[in-house]
Amino acid sequence: MNLKTLLLSSDEKTVRILRRVLSDLEITVEHCASMDDGIRRLTRHRFEAIIVDCNSSEEAGNVMRAVKAAPVNKRALLIALVEAPVGLKGGFDLGAHFVLHKPLAVERAKGSFRAVRALMKRERRLQLRVPVQVPVECMGSRPFHAKTLDICEGGMALQFTGRPARESSLRFTLELPGMSSKLEVWGEMAWEGGGDQAGVRFKNVTEEQRKALRGWLGNQLPEPEPDDPPVVCKLTDMSLGACYLTTTSPFPKTTRVNLSVRNGDVELRAAGVVRVSHPECGMGIEFLRATAEQQGHVHRMIETLRSLGGSPEIMVEPDGLEVSGSDDSLAGSPSDSTEDALISLFRQEPHSPVETFREQMLQQRQMLQSR
Repeated sequence: MNLKTLLLSSDEKTVRILRRVLSDLEITVEHCASMDDGIRRLTRHRFEAIIVDCNSSEEAGNVMRAVKAAPVNKRALLIALVEAPVGLKGGFDLGAHFVLHKPLAVERAKGSFRAVRALMKRERRLQLRVPVQVPVECMGSRPFHAKTLDICEGGMALQFTGRPARESSLRFTLELPGMSSKLEVWGEMAWEGGGDQAGVRFKNVTEEQRKALRGWLGNQLPEPEPDDPPVVCKLTDMSLGACYLTTTSPFPKTTRVNLSVRNGDVELRAAGVVRVSHPECGMGIEFLRATAEQQGHVHRMIETLRSLGGSPEIMVEPDGLEVSGSDDSLAGSPSDSTEDALISLFRQEPHSPVETFREQMLQQRQMLQSR
């Protein structure tokens, strides 16, 4: 199944370069020279990514608002192409997940879109739904009963007995056919349909639960698509709650990622969220530490990286885009974040030019070393 991208640009050179780059990466391109035509198309057809040439900030903003309002493309990856007057901050302010500077060069653009393609694949897999009907026990302030309509890695659609539960967070227990044990997972209501139907978004899923659900879904789906190889990064800065990695293929801001590092025969893994993304240069990642399991993974990874010394390599894989408004709840507590200088830098300067950001990070590093 081909990945599909909608490109909105009237710049012939930009269109020519992106057609070549995306074709090499086996990504199908649909091109619209008119923003109005693009808006009509994106409200009717699904795309994994939408690329907007921001010659006019007003038109680009209209397109990005239309994407987020269109049910078929709410989860599409938004990429802004900007020139110097708009800049990195301007592209993010318009609502983009990822910002690339014009004029584009083929090899540089290809490096950036390798990470984009990996995320597009991951997002599509997260949304692939398997129709299945099994009983579900729901526990909040009181028990509820429901049955599944379909399920995917990120959540499930339910039909409740009576009206859907009006609570933001519930514990769900269900047994999928062929799975060796029951799945018990926390979730939150993502949408309510007519009558007694509702959608659930899973939250704080453990690594064991994720593997079990991913394996079950893989057995139900025909010809599962392989993930792209992990992105190889170099560690430059690290705190107890975050790290900065250099790479020519950083993932977009708000991407959930899985980090792994090898120490002999042992592979250590931890999860995080991209807080800062500098195209072609690197990314700042805040570790996820909301659960005891996540905290343990982070602690072991930090200890291993410190023992390795120098600038060790870290492998990074995307795990989907973070849901708007929920990312802060997945990291450490607010007090932990404000006391962590690297996290504070990520949050205070997310859209600074990369040279300015690196200078501030260097000053911070030298200050810590002098203590």
